Amino acid sequence: MSTLEIRNEILEIIKNEDESSLKKLYQIIKNYKHQKQLDKMIEEGEEDIENGDLYNTSEVEKMLNSWVNNE
Repeated sequence: MSTLEIRNEILEIIKNEDESSLKKLYQIIKNYKHQKQLDKMIEEGEEDIENGDLYNTSEVEKMLNSWVNNE
């Protein structure tokens, strides 16, 4: 089944669903997208660790103080 066929079938299903089911489906999609974003952030963090792009405690404290003082 092609991407276009899948998309069209999903649209047909959505057109015929009741409000409660649509709200549940919407929440599932939002949760899925959020999880993908979190997974990407974790992957980027792991790459930073592998590349040695790290901060020590002193550097983090300086950054935090800088952010707090700029507000």
